Amino acid sequence: MSEYFLLPLASLPFPNIDPVIVHIGPLAVHWYGVGYIVGILFGWWYAKRLVTNPRLWPDGKLPMKPEDLDDFIVWAAIGVVLGGRTGYVLFYDLPRYIAHPLDIFAVWQGGMSFHGGLLGVILAMTLFSLRRRIPTWTLFDVVSAGVPVGLGLVRVANFINSELWGRPSDVPWAIEFPNGGPFTRHPSQLYEALLEGLVLFLVLRFLTHSRQKLKTPRFVGGAFICGYGLSRIFVEFFREPDQQLGYLLGTNWLTMGMILSTPMVLAGIWAMATAKPAAEPRAA
Repeated sequence: MSEYFLLPLASLPFPNIDPVIVHIGPLAVHWYGVGYIVGILFGWWYAKRLVTNPRLWPDGKLPMKPEDLDDFIVWAAIGVVLGGRTGYVLFYDLPRYIAHPLDIFAVWQGGMSFHGGLLGVILAMTLFSLRRRIPTWTLFDVVSAGVPVGLGLVRVANFINSELWGRPSDVPWAIEFPNGGPFTRHPSQLYEALLEGLVLFLVLRFLTHSRQKLKTPRFVGGAFICGYGLSRIFVEFFREPDQQLGYLLGTNWLTMGMILSTPMVLAGIWAMATAKPAAEPRAA
């Protein structure tokens, strides 16, 4: 540890954590994959806690059975993976995948889009809710409340992988990433983990438990969409744009992440502004 105190104050050492947690024969267990799995499992557990707490729902009437969420977790996992991969292919590196279509299936090489994953899960929630006759917006509210934890874990995994790093900077907490060139950079992955993960989760927790907003369908889901969009747009000012895209429209600041997140902010504002409390059941 003593050598750390000899480093210039303008940078922090990269921790060099092995991206692979353990090798089991030919199988390598990565922090990135574990982040997704733990995030999905936490979201499932947390959603079940919400739907079994009568205090959070109008007149104490639970909106769905916990068993519904047991079944939905498979739909959610499929939506995240298929949507996330499809979104990355379409939004971020389409020419490469047109030239090498088999690379689309090489998910172990990385390449997942949150915006695509969100669309995949929205489609999964819509189909599942119609099939089970569950209010779609209520399912969206319940699922959204726990999603930030998974987002935060995956961003920490991005940091461990030394990927998606920030723009060059000389702030005291800047880091020289092993594959980021001879520059100290913003640890933008950790900014995202803090804002999209911890802060957004606490905001949604305040809305669900202190403000009782699960009684107002689509408010919590709208807050999640808007909160993520705002967080992502803010961090994009510190994050290095994808190399194959760079800055867009001849600017030195506009990125694909900003463009994809702006409709999320608008949709989230609309959802919160138009949300109305669920009608309380009338007494017989």
